[in-house]
Amino acid sequence: MVRAGIIGGTGYTGVELLRILALHPEVDVTVVTSRADAGLRVDALYPSLRGYIDVVFSAPELDSLADCDVVFFATPNGTAMLMAEQLLARGVKVIDLSADFRLKDAQEWSRWYGMQHACPDLIAEAVYGLPEVNREAIKEARLIACPGCYPTAVQLGFLPLVENELVDVQHLIADVKSGVSGAGRKAELATLMSETGESFKAYAVSGHRHLPEISQGLALAAGKAVDLTFVPHLTPMIRGIHATLYSRLLADAGDIQALYEQRYRDELFVDVLPQGSHPDTRNVRGSNNCQISIHQPQGGQTIVVLSVIDNLVKGAAGQAVQAMNLVFGLREGLGLKILALYP
Repeated sequence: MVRAGIIGGTGYTGVELLRILALHPEVDVTVVTSRADAGLRVDALYPSLRGYIDVVFSAPELDSLADCDVVFFATPNGTAMLMAEQLLARGVKVIDLSADFRLKDAQEWSRWYGMQHACPDLIAEAVYGLPEVNREAIKEARLIACPGCYPTAVQLGFLPLVENELVDVQHLIADVKSGVSGAGRKAELATLMSETGESFKAYAVSGHRHLPEISQGLALAAGKAVDLTFVPHLTPMIRGIHATLYSRLLADAGDIQALYEQRYRDELFVDVLPQGSHPDTRNVRGSNNCQISIHQPQGGQTIVVLSVIDNLVKGAAGQAVQAMNLVFGLREGLGLKILALYP
């Protein structure tokens, strides 16, 4: 059994990790930390876990975490980088769901996240945890940087076009909508459902911190720099990411539907829908699936890709467990064959 610890077990991604790992046949959750709730049973705060998680919240202490085989950081940005080096030195695998190790340029990271990076030497070692791109590297990794929710949906949507040099990578547009859980479990006026309900808005149009992460991934796929316009929106729903992606063909690309089907044919959690489909966020809610459809309006040179995920599962906790399975030589889909909730 893999002994797992979760640092930050009271946030939405932490609880989602608990929901998935509670039924994972090869994982025993032994440590769940929360400074504010230390001493309280996890299932007292989250009764949905009664009978599945028999752990008490504890403070994040190195000695107890060092007894784990893997530690997940479901924490705000800036936390994992303070403890990762010590855990790695004790032989613990680290899977970080925050942004601390996603960007390969420490100065760029500091510019977008507003703080000095505490362990820039580890950035080069960290493996970006998008299995559909870095599967083999993840298997050998000690430190995994899980992709953000927006970057997951956008990259999976654009990758086949960019990898095959079919579109102008200097004019990529990502118009992306997110549910309010993407902002985390904190009391913040702008994300209260009474504030977001019956409303819809764009935000961070001048620059969102996920922009350099998406650009970095697409540039690696393209083999050159890309120019991406990324506009996120907040929608009055709890879960879900819907990415509408625009690009312009450089030449006749042939059968793009077949290209996508071939690219993702062997991927457990990427589902290319039949031609003409319009994926709906509710069809992936609670699952680790990404559903994609491809359109070529009026048969012109513009390609529109629609990509939907659950931001808390494929965009966070599910993808982290997918990476963990790879690290420990388990079947990649173990514990993740979760059907979407409907309605």
